[in-house]
Formats: sequence, structure tokens, C-alpha cells
Amino acid sequence: MIEGGCQCGAVRYRVSAADLKVYACHCRECQRQSGSAFALSAPVRSADFALTGDVGVWSRGTASGARTACSFCAACGTRIHHQSSAAPEWLTLKPGTLDDTSGLFARAHIWTAHRQPWVILDPAVEAFETQPADLPAWRRRFVEAG
Repeated sequence: MIEGGCQCGAVRYRVSAADLKVYACHCRECQRQSGSAFALSAPVRSADFALTGDVGVWSRGTASGARTACSFCAACGTRIHHQSSAAPEWLTLKPGTLDDTSGLFARAHIWTAHRQPWVILDPAVEAFETQPADLPAWRRRFVEAG
């Protein structure tokens, strides 16, 4: 069981998974959301995710034409996860909210065409200039990869 929550503790969640695979997104939306050069995301099956607490939701359009629902703690504003209308069976957890972040590392990078010039990518790590053509299918393969 993997657990995490927001900064103030009002929102808590559990993920029933052995581990999480993390990727870095360098798109401008993720840069704005994170206040940094990229944002980390960890795909999780919706059925494996349980949340308690009061969350707000803000929705935005995406490059693919889908809508992404961005969930955050209603008390402190910590972003918890995103969920695309194109793949409601998945959500992308914001892994910085995990109780234990010590094992996190990016196993892939997307939207590298927008990366900040000072961010150096490891050539051994999978990277996409935009995003994989079929993002939901790629996320499934990404999570299932050993």
C-alpha cells in the first residue's frame, strides 16, 4: 500500500500498487502548475486509488482536445492528481504528495520540446518531444514495464 496526502493533512489517499512509475512532463501547463521546469506524474489505475478529504477540481483543455480534471486540496491547494476525459480509468498522481518520496525518479520525459534549456536529460531515459501519439496506451505500457 502506498500512501500520501496534501500539505495540510486534510486530504489523504492510498494506492493499492506495489510501486509507482514516474515520468516528467515539461509542457507549459505543467511548468505553471508546478512552478518549476517540469511536473512529475505517476499513472495509477482509478480502481487502485482511494481518497479521503475535501478536494476541489479545476478542468482544462489539453493539446489532444480532451479535458483534464485537476484535483487539489480544498483547504491548502496542494495538487493531488489529474484525470483525463480520454482515459477515465487512469489518473496521474502528483508523486511529490507521497509520504515517502525517496524512491522517485523519472523513467521517461514528455513534452521535451518545451523543456527549459538548462534541464539536461539522460539519453538512456525514454523521451518524447511532445507526447506519445496514444498517451493512454503508452501510460498502460509504461506502468506494466518492469
